[in-house]
Amino acid sequence: MTVLLVFLGAAVGAPMRYLTDRAVQSRHQSLFPWGTFTVNLIGCVLLGGLAGAGTALPAAVYSLLGTGFCGALTTYSTFSYETVRLVERRAYFVAAANVVVSIAAGVGAAAFAYEAVHALAG
Repeated sequence: MTVLLVFLGAAVGAPMRYLTDRAVQSRHQSLFPWGTFTVNLIGCVLLGGLAGAGTALPAAVYSLLGTGFCGALTTYSTFSYETVRLVERRAYFVAAANVVVSIAAGVGAAAFAYEAVHALAG
């Protein structure tokens, strides 16, 4: 049953990542990969919130949303690839900003969501 929940979450998360990435990136005329940044930030908030809920949520919810949906929505490989491509284009500042901003915002968003949900579920 757990594998099915992961599969179902991923079946929604992967197309959501693609559609969100394309919609966001098409609105920006910069080298910065805003689409990937956005889906990764959304995933960090959601996963941080799920973790903050602790045992208040059933394990099945973590499998569906945490592993399945967030796992397919977020993309470390695309983040890495886009950073390498920026370096290849000699856009060093944008590449460094991508790394620093993505990691800082992702960790910050996850920590904030964790604390907020943990306080509510407490």
